[in-house]
Amino acid sequence: MKFLAKFRNVGLAAVAVLLAVTSCFAQGGSQHYNSPLYSPRTYDPTVQQTQSSGLPEPLQTVGIEQRLNEQLPLDTKFVDENGKSVALGDYFGKGKPVVLALVYYECPMLCNQVLTGLSGALKGVNFDVGKEFDVVAISFDPRDTPAIAKAKKETYLAHYNRPETAAGWHFLTGTPESIKQITEAVGFKYQWDEATKQFAHAGGIQIATPEGKLARYFYGIDYAPKDVKFGVMEASSSKIGNPVEKLILYCFHYNPASGKYGLMIMNIVRLGGIATLLGLAAMFWMFRRYNRNKTGETI
Repeated sequence: MKFLAKFRNVGLAAVAVLLAVTSCFAQGGSQHYNSPLYSPRTYDPTVQQTQSSGLPEPLQTVGIEQRLNEQLPLDTKFVDENGKSVALGDYFGKGKPVVLALVYYECPMLCNQVLTGLSGALKGVNFDVGKEFDVVAISFDPRDTPAIAKAKKETYLAHYNRPETAAGWHFLTGTPESIKQITEAVGFKYQWDEATKQFAHAGGIQIATPEGKLARYFYGIDYAPKDVKFGVMEASSSKIGNPVEKLILYCFHYNPASGKYGLMIMNIVRLGGIATLLGLAAMFWMFRRYNRNKTGETI
């Protein structure tokens, strides 16, 4: 019976792994844009799209380098969602930390997921935007307009579902010069992909101290409310967090050229799937052998 229980446990573990693999494939598969949070762009079918055997070329020079304790360029000028000229420093120096999100507002997928993940995480925090901290989203696409920024603010403010916090949400647009200053300061590296007319980039958010120094980095599109809350609390005391493993960033890379996650993570998933199938086959073989031996003993 111990032998049978042992392999039952193996079977349950294998099924759990298989479900995880299936979930990963579902994330990396085809995407739909029925949600109002998404705004897909039109692909040019005349442009041939290719993918190498390694990391896709548009992603080879993108990422988010951690610049902990670096000072943000607070004198950099932007335009807010109401068309008003502002300086980044207008949102600092008030004793409150700032959650920063570098996105572009007409991104077909990843940027929307970043903002959705952020607003969802903040819903699980008992702090209120605008009271204990502010949220500043900055578009790195100079073609984005205040009107687009305002529409985005309305969408995610509704998702956050605390309308009294509207004054704490800021959606900014800027010139190529101002965008370059902020992206270089944060360590945010992105690249225009001519084949898809989109930006290749990584996903993540940052938390800055009230003085405008980078204190925490969160990679990907899903942020634990507890971690975000602790990050805000530490940043409010001007504490600088520790570097985060960059592997998290690579796992959440989104490839606009193919509409899927990067080949690196997909290869890992495929290997995991093969290992799971082999494990299941071995388990069934052992069960069959055990049952045959048991039947022989009975007879």
